[in-house]
Amino acid sequence: MITPDDLRRAAALLQGRIIRTPLVYSPGISRMAGAHVYLKLENLQKTGAFKVRGATYKILSNAGRVGPGGVVAASAGNHAQGVALAAREAGIPATIVMPERVSLAKQAATREYGAEIVLSGENLSESLEAAVRLAESRGAAFVHPFDDPEIILGQATIGQEILEDLPETDLVIVPVGGGGLIAGIASAVRVLRPQTRVVGVQAAACPSAALSCREGRRIPVDPERTIADGIAVSEVGGITFPIMRDLVEEIVLVDEDQIIEAMVLLLERKKVLAEGAGAAPLAALLGGSIAVPEGGNVVLVVSGGNIDPLVLDRVLRQGFLWNGRIMRFSVCLEDEPGSLVGLLALITRLRANVLDIHHARHERGMPITASRVDVELETRGHEHIAEITAALTAAGYQVQVRQ
Repeated sequence: MITPDDLRRAAALLQGRIIRTPLVYSPGISRMAGAHVYLKLENLQKTGAFKVRGATYKILSNAGRVGPGGVVAASAGNHAQGVALAAREAGIPATIVMPERVSLAKQAATREYGAEIVLSGENLSESLEAAVRLAESRGAAFVHPFDDPEIILGQATIGQEILEDLPETDLVIVPVGGGGLIAGIASAVRVLRPQTRVVGVQAAACPSAALSCREGRRIPVDPERTIADGIAVSEVGGITFPIMRDLVEEIVLVDEDQIIEAMVLLLERKKVLAEGAGAAPLAALLGGSIAVPEGGNVVLVVSGGNIDPLVLDRVLRQGFLWNGRIMRFSVCLEDEPGSLVGLLALITRLRANVLDIHHARHERGMPITASRVDVELETRGHEHIAEITAALTAAGYQVQVRQ
């Protein structure tokens, strides 16, 4: 168990080396949730995620015992950058084993912090195995991404900061992958304010922690693809699991649509860029899967904001489709002068903005006197889309709405 002295020691060691991230109140999300909702913005942390806390504490606590082989870690992104930065600032060489299909952006970000990159494995589990072997062969210290008491203690400083800034916190909602973050926060909460509830959130595509806590034993899963790749861990840790089992109230699941909706909402309402894992707590809160104390103080841990810009573009467009901000439809027009002008005039009267338009001619099954027009509109919501569809239909157009 983490003690108050442990927390003070960790905070003192990290002071000036990590950012004490802000705890920001959100009036809009609070109205939606019926509670006072605060965001712990670890997306503003060094390297863009909470992982640098645990990595820094682990490396600095053991700097005198690390040999010339330095440290070795395995990660698909955030832990890699955290270890690389912590090692650089400690003057220790770092080697990071990453899955072979990891994005070029994550590789580049890790290299910028001075680490050597080794690509090995189809997934994080295989990369972890390769990293352990590499550390042994080099005589290097292995830095686990979550299943390590010192990593957990470093992450616990988040819980400590939350309760220092908001002593009467009723509920903390935390994303869960391997369990290092929630184990640390739950341990700090148990020491500092045991009446505060801690609830975890996992992507439904990778529910190892939720299944394990439900069954009372560690259960591995085969992760599916998820936008919340930062918490796509096939099995919770042997050290983190009993802490979660004993200190975390429950772990709920959220689907991809909910995560993307939460990412878009954070960006639009709070100008907060959150990666999928970081948006998972908001997804669970808005999805109604967590019992929220009416008028209570709720903290959402936005664990990170590292997302590839190309992925972000797809997320935003998909999110706008789901929340009715974008409408896509097709209609067939007579291929003659004035047909398109008439369609656009009707769209203009309906106060929709054309984002994209495309003519498709010469397709099988289409009359030679007609063409299909694919249109993408900026709209005000689902009611506006219904209004547009009804008006187009009334004007004689056969509308095919597309997602």
